[in-house]
Amino acid sequence: MSPIRRSTPTYEGRVLPRPDEEVVDQGLAFDLGTLSRRRLLQGLGLGAGAAVLAACGASGSTASGSTSAASASGASTGEIPDETAGPYPGDGSNGPDVLEQSGVVRSDIRSSFGTSTTTAQGVPMTLTLTLTNLATNAPYAGAAVYVWHANRDGEYSMYSEGITDENYLRGVQVADAQGRVSFTSVFPACYDGRWPHIHFEVYPDQASITDATKAVATSQVAIPQATADAVYATSGYEQSVTNLSKVSLSGDNVFGDDGGASQTPTVTGDVTSGYALALAVKVDPNTRPTGGNAPAGGQPPSR
Repeated sequence: MSPIRRSTPTYEGRVLPRPDEEVVDQGLAFDLGTLSRRRLLQGLGLGAGAAVLAACGASGSTASGSTSAASASGASTGEIPDETAGPYPGDGSNGPDVLEQSGVVRSDIRSSFGTSTTTAQGVPMTLTLTLTNLATNAPYAGAAVYVWHANRDGEYSMYSEGITDENYLRGVQVADAQGRVSFTSVFPACYDGRWPHIHFEVYPDQASITDATKAVATSQVAIPQATADAVYATSGYEQSVTNLSKVSLSGDNVFGDDGGASQTPTVTGDVTSGYALALAVKVDPNTRPTGGNAPAGGQPPSR
């Protein structure tokens, strides 16, 4: 991120992410500088289905402005833009915590683990993220990456009605010597109000994943439109066709500032054999993440 200038407004030694607004309006990410996300959410009385939280953010000028600022600050170094984790992270910051469950470290995230073995249906997809540690300019070997996304119906396990007991489409992988992690999954839906996407958090090591405040980056992968069009033309994704027609990358509150330029993966494959998505992710573990809070917007459909 860009160096902090001496003239940058601060409060109690902390830089204000929204310098033109009051201290109380700096957002959840700012508050997390002194309070853990768990304590803050508990104090506010927010539950898993809190109405004030939206489904990973839909188009809106306020949220878009916040995201743009975060993305712009990371762009100076090529760092992956910080984005909202949304209201369904499953990392303990808003209700359930899959990261404290035995079995979460896995490469195939299509099925639930633990008390259920339900498998999410959809077009096969693999996601490979290659991490670079900007502090050392080397592969981010040993970093732990938590990935989660919606199912074919636009629902999130652990949160959406009818699947609160499921934890599929969530998992952690530890980066190899080349900084790579790879996940086997199914293609996510496009739900009302958001461009189709995949969430991920980066932690410095596997031991850190049980504490959401230790994430060194929170971001999202933007699904390329041509790939989404092909997938959504298949059986089971009918509602995604309608939802995708109502949104755009330029209008999305997460990717709209730059069209997801550094968050769009390369794609190979087809609907029959499945798709392989690959994205290079640059992370500076010495900078404070600005993502994590959920903007207002649309809600994924209940089951």
